[in-house]
Amino acid sequence: MASLRYLHLDVFAATLGGGNHLGVVIGADGWSGAQMQRFARWTALVETTFVLPPTEPKASYRVRIFTPHKEIPFAGHPSIGSAHAALECGLAEPHHGMLWQECAAGVLPLLVEGRGAERELLLQSPGERIVSTGRDAHPLLPAALAGIAPGVLPPALVDGGRRWWLTEVADEASLRAWQPDHHAIARLARASDSMGLCAFARAAHADYQLVVRAFPAGVGIVEDPASGAANGLIAAYLAQSEPHGTLAQGYHVSQGREIGHDARLVVQIDHEAIWTGGRSHTVIDGTLDWTPPA
Repeated sequence: MASLRYLHLDVFAATLGGGNHLGVVIGADGWSGAQMQRFARWTALVETTFVLPPTEPKASYRVRIFTPHKEIPFAGHPSIGSAHAALECGLAEPHHGMLWQECAAGVLPLLVEGRGAERELLLQSPGERIVSTGRDAHPLLPAALAGIAPGVLPPALVDGGRRWWLTEVADEASLRAWQPDHHAIARLARASDSMGLCAFARAAHADYQLVVRAFPAGVGIVEDPASGAANGLIAAYLAQSEPHGTLAQGYHVSQGREIGHDARLVVQIDHEAIWTGGRSHTVIDGTLDWTPPA
């Protein structure tokens, strides 16, 4: 079998090591889904992706995304990281500042802004839909929100590639200090077939205007250091709820500091299009010595 290339990325990092881990395999064109799943289980990363030749004429490349337990159609930071890997490995070239990612959720556009270490990639998610709103939207929601002061917008269940409960918190300090009931969030996630709860607070800071904490208990994660898809849903909720608000044109996000990370995400809102992304850094670039069993 030909040698495979493996990249380990730091996605959405504001400072080195501050973002979300991602493993990317290049060249596994002949692997079956079961063989990809076996490797993703071995890496034990939240997600491992496989960048492949596209099958759709419009697409720049194709990606398959795996957690240690299953393949998923779409996720934010694996999409941004895979696009970074496709560019770094010469598998794709932007045209008019755009890439097109083929995945199980469709062919999705990405903006390519800047070059080299300054390059930012922003993804347009598959589309967002507000399912329900209000603190009484689900009987298990009040327990998941215990101990936190509400912000301006009511809690909402939003669907768009991934499904999240979103809740605004009164201020940055309250959100950063919050000790949530993770068991209550897990019960809510299971009962509503969602990823879990994503909380956000507005901030008056030079480097960011929103603070986000994400608790994806629905997939067995206590807290996520950087959440591309969830931030896209927050942006869509803000854009629909406050079309003329101060965040309606876009903003920067701080996430992950409460668990020792330091992520920075960029959100651009252009009419009805929501673009979410940031920078990726290649930490490891090497050869993968792995022959999958038949």
